[in-house]
Amino acid sequence: QVQLAESGGGLVQAGGSLRLSCAASGRTFRPYGMGWFRQAPGKEREFVAHIRWSGGSTTYADSLKGRFTISKDNAKNTVYLQMNSLKPEDTAVYYCAARQSWGSTASSDRAYDYWGQGTQVTVSS
Repeated sequence: QVQLAESGGGLVQAGGSLRLSCAASGRTFRPYGMGWFRQAPGKEREFVAHIRWSGGSTTYADSLKGRFTISKDNAKNTVYLQMNSLKPEDTAVYYCAARQSWGSTASSDRAYDYWGQGTQVTVSS
């Protein structure tokens, strides 16, 4: 079993930055990829970014390109989400997830096998 633990959320003013971390623990960790999703109050969970564990190729939600950057540290089994120029509409619970195979598209939450508990990000105007 794999456990994912997010950290780094908090309250930030509009225009500020935050870096989220997601540390994986458990059995030997060799995911196909890692993703970040978010869910705002009253809205469905939405895709943010994905990174291949081997090679590091990345995919982003079109609306977030240029502001958010996903990265990883294989040695630490950790994936990061750097969020810049934050806006109030970025307020959400942010979740990291791990996928074991390549079957489904990275932007679909059905592609992922393991999920963290989430970390709250609140952006004030």
